[in-house]
Amino acid sequence: MSYSKEDILRFVEEEKVRYIRLQFTDMLGKLKNVEIPVRELESAIEGNVMFDGSSIEGFGRIQEADMFLVPDLDTWLVLSYENTKYGNVARLICDINRTDGTPCESDPRYILKKNLTKMKELGFEQFNIGVEPEFFLFKIIDGKVSLEFSDQGGYFDLAPIDQAEDCRRDIVLELEKLGFLVEAAHHEVAKGQNEINFRFSNALDASDKLQTFKLVVKNVAKRHNLHATFMPKPIEGINGSGMHVNCSLIDKDGKNCFYDESKPLKLSDICKKWLAGVLEHARSYTAITNPIVNSYKRLVPGYEAPCYISWSDANRSALVRIPAARGKATRTEVRSVDAVANPYLAFASILAAGLDGIKNNKKVVDPTYLNLYQLGRKEREDLGIGNLPENLKDALKELNKSDLLKEALGLEFINKFTKIKNKEWDEYRLKVSQWELDRYLNL
Repeated sequence: MSYSKEDILRFVEEEKVRYIRLQFTDMLGKLKNVEIPVRELESAIEGNVMFDGSSIEGFGRIQEADMFLVPDLDTWLVLSYENTKYGNVARLICDINRTDGTPCESDPRYILKKNLTKMKELGFEQFNIGVEPEFFLFKIIDGKVSLEFSDQGGYFDLAPIDQAEDCRRDIVLELEKLGFLVEAAHHEVAKGQNEINFRFSNALDASDKLQTFKLVVKNVAKRHNLHATFMPKPIEGINGSGMHVNCSLIDKDGKNCFYDESKPLKLSDICKKWLAGVLEHARSYTAITNPIVNSYKRLVPGYEAPCYISWSDANRSALVRIPAARGKATRTEVRSVDAVANPYLAFASILAAGLDGIKNNKKVVDPTYLNLYQLGRKEREDLGIGNLPENLKDALKELNKSDLLKEALGLEFINKFTKIKNKEWDEYRLKVSQWELDRYLNL
C-alpha cells in the first residue's frame, strides 16, 4: 500500500492518533525511536526531525553527529497494543539521512535498498522473504527475569502441558490487528520455546515486519508476566532458537524464478546458481546472520541447527534446505540465521551472495542426503563440505576477507561493525566462566 502525506494526516484524524513513534534500526539490529506529538507530524514528514547519530551504534562520529529521520509513509501503522487514555499511538519507520541530504551509508535499511537496486539491475523484480522466528518465554519472578520456563511443553504440545498457549494466542491476535497474516503458531521442541510464522513479503517489508513482530512479542509476553527472548542459546543442553529464512526471486511478470517444471527437483538453473552463491559465501556472511557471541553456541551438532555448508531437498542437517512445495512456493531455506540478526543486513547479505552465484554462473555442488552430524571432519572434507565459523572471532575474520560483502554492505559499515564486534569478543574472552571454575579450580 502506498500512502501520501494527505493520507497520513487523514488517518491521524480518523484514528484519533496523538503520538507518533519515528522508528529506525541501529547497526546491531536494535529498534530505536523518537516520539513526537501529532502537531509535529507535518514537519516530520518533510524530514525535519534531527537526532544525535553519534549516540547510536555505528551511525556517526562525534564530529558529524547531526542526522535526519526521513519517514517512509508506506510504513504507517497504528500500534493497537499501545492504546492510551490520551489517544492512539502510531509509527512510521524512517531512513537516515546526513545533513547534506545523502543517505547514511551505515543505515541498515539503506544497505538493503542498495542491494535490492542491484538485484533489479540484473532483471529481477522482487526478493521475497518468509521467516520462521523462534523465541523462549521465561517467567518473571519478583520483578526479575528468571530462567524458569513458562511451561514444560514440547513440539506441538497443547494446554495444559503448554502453559504458554494463552500468551502465544494473544501475540497472534495483536499481530493480526496490526495487519500481519499469521500462518502458524506452535510450541517448539524445547521447554518454553515457541514459533510464530507470518506470510512472506518483499525483503524490505519483511524486515520492517520482523522488527515490529519482535516488539509485539516482548510487549505481550510482559503482560503475561513472562519475558520473551530471541537469544539463540539461553540454556545449554537443549535446542536453541533460530530463524529460518525462506528466499525466492520474482521476475517482472510475477513468475518465481526458482521453479522449472522440466529440471531435476523442478529447480531452475537460476535457483542452482543462487544456491552456489549462498553456499560459497556462507562463511563470509555468518557474522551478519549470527552476530553475537551466543549465536555460535547454537551452531553446534546435535540440536537441529546447521553447522556444515551443504544443501538438500530433504536433509535437515544441511545449511540450505529446499522445502517440498513447488510452483509459486519454490524457495530456498537458509537455516543458520538467528533472530538477533539485523534483518536488513542479513537479507542484504544473503541476497548479495545469491546474486553473485547467478551473475557469475556458478555451479552448485550436488545435494547431500547423509546425516552430516554423524560424519567426522575428514569424511565431510572428503565430500567437499566445509563448516560454518565456530565462533564470532572467526566469523569476523571471514567477513573482513570478503570483497563481495565489503561491496554489498559498504566499507564504512564493515569497519564500524567489526570494531564493535571485536570489542564484544574481547569482553567475552576475558570473562572467567562457571564452567572453567568447576573444571580447573581444584586441579
